[in-house]
Amino acid sequence: MTETAPKDEEAADEPARRRILADLTPLRTSPDYRRLWFGNTVSWIGQGMTALAVSLQVYDITGSAFSVGLIGFCSFLPLVVFGLYGGAVADTLDRRKLGLASAAGSFVLSLVLVGAAVAGVEQVGLLYAVVALQAACFAINSPARSSMIARLLPAEQLPAANALSSITSTTGTLVGPMLGGLLVGWWGYRAAYTVDAVTFTASLYAMWRLPSMLPDRSVTRNGEEGPGRASVADGLRFLGARPNLRMTFLTDLCAMVLAHPRALFPVVAVAWYGGDARTTGLLVAAPALGALLGGVFSGWLGRVRRHGLAVLLAVGSWGTAIALFGLTRQLWLGLLFLALAGCADTTSMVFRNTMLQAAVPDEMRGRLQGVFIVVVAGGPRLGDFLAGSVSDLASSGVAVTGGGIACVLAVSLLGLRWRGFARYDAKDPRP
Repeated sequence: MTETAPKDEEAADEPARRRILADLTPLRTSPDYRRLWFGNTVSWIGQGMTALAVSLQVYDITGSAFSVGLIGFCSFLPLVVFGLYGGAVADTLDRRKLGLASAAGSFVLSLVLVGAAVAGVEQVGLLYAVVALQAACFAINSPARSSMIARLLPAEQLPAANALSSITSTTGTLVGPMLGGLLVGWWGYRAAYTVDAVTFTASLYAMWRLPSMLPDRSVTRNGEEGPGRASVADGLRFLGARPNLRMTFLTDLCAMVLAHPRALFPVVAVAWYGGDARTTGLLVAAPALGALLGGVFSGWLGRVRRHGLAVLLAVGSWGTAIALFGLTRQLWLGLLFLALAGCADTTSMVFRNTMLQAAVPDEMRGRLQGVFIVVVAGGPRLGDFLAGSVSDLASSGVAVTGGGIACVLAVSLLGLRWRGFARYDAKDPRP
């Protein structure tokens, strides 16, 4: 009895840890997914480093904040255009080959940045062009990669896999720029770009080791099965006729368009808290840190069956936290509300992604993931514009708190209009 007791206690501790911390089952059960997740995590950190390094270099060359702002514009259009197109291609071709080709394109572009830095080329136009092409490669790669996950893992492991993906993206957002700033400060731009190029090899290796992943079937323009090119229009029509899938996008737009105060952080830092650039940095980091913690402590998400209801509650929690952030004038409390908002965003993202993977037939997954990229890319930018406009017309407090309240009201009305969304059951996923 005494010899087996420690083993029994260890076995009992494992489920307890899984109930609290992120569920690592997908990493343990699927070597292909494990390599894909690791490669993606490493490359996200490298991309975060490059994003900061490019911004610093553009400002170093031009001395213009407007020129730095154009970097976002250069990436936005390719994300929208190639997000939709890349999703259609992912439903036509072998997703492994598509993912490998687009990752190789990103790797080559990283080498271009390395070569330009080593040669001492300081052309803003070249940096803009590389950023735009990198965004196009990402927009093609992402639908293919996301569509693979449902083929690599059973449905019950998808929430855990999406929670692990949230850890990847938030780690890259937090760690990548920090490392990029250190490398640029110590050894210059070439060091940051070189490390980014090296990290892409992990993603390339993961894609190389995957099996072939042709879509289950291609769908022609008239909806019949058979060979043929997948159509973006067919994907949009499919989405328009599936209320549960449509709601995953509408609820996200409620949060990102109506209650997205990111553009106001520099103003808020000074006007509300009497701070400076460091205060702005804390405001920017707080939602990302909350999102990271939401992913780390996500073990409970796999036991939730009512995914639609969870999305409604998570988006409502985001709006509530943003509204409360707009009411406080104590920095620590404001950071707490922003972190809670980030945690709610992770919960929403996990279940929305899971619904898109589980309730969508394989031949449509790429196109729906392409639409997801467009919403993720466009929603926050529309939110920045709306927040800035309301702030100019009224005040920052009205823009932030009013936006949070509007988000809660909008998602509540959507839930009342399409009541079936709240009844969505992961055991019987219906689009």
